[in-house]
Amino acid sequence: QVQLVESGGGSVQDGGSLRLSCAVSEDTTSTNCIGWFRQAPGKEREVVAIIYTNAGNTVYGDSVKGRFTISQDNAKNTVYLQMNSLKPGDTAMYYCGASADRRCTFITRYNSWGQGTQVTVSS
Repeated sequence: QVQLVESGGGSVQDGGSLRLSCAVSEDTTSTNCIGWFRQAPGKEREVVAIIYTNAGNTVYGDSVKGRFTISQDNAKNTVYLQMNSLKPGDTAMYYCGASADRRCTFITRYNSWGQGTQVTVSS
């Protein structure tokens, strides 16, 4: 399993921006997909954004479309999540996960997870 380490979380005001980073222990293309997920207290973990590491295709959760962008830097083995126009509803622990399975939109197919990074958006 690959090792994943997230960074870049913090506290921002409504409308602010943050960029999260997910450092991957090996070539990102050794996985099929890497995704960003979030979990707020009392809620289930949800998909934020997914990138298919070989093709570069991306998928976004409905609530973040047009505001968040997922990207990868293969030279640095890092996947980023640029978050703009942040809202209080985006407050959660953000995790990156990796999957070798083709069913990338299914959270249960992810078998490698980072420790998470907290994002807090205040109004």
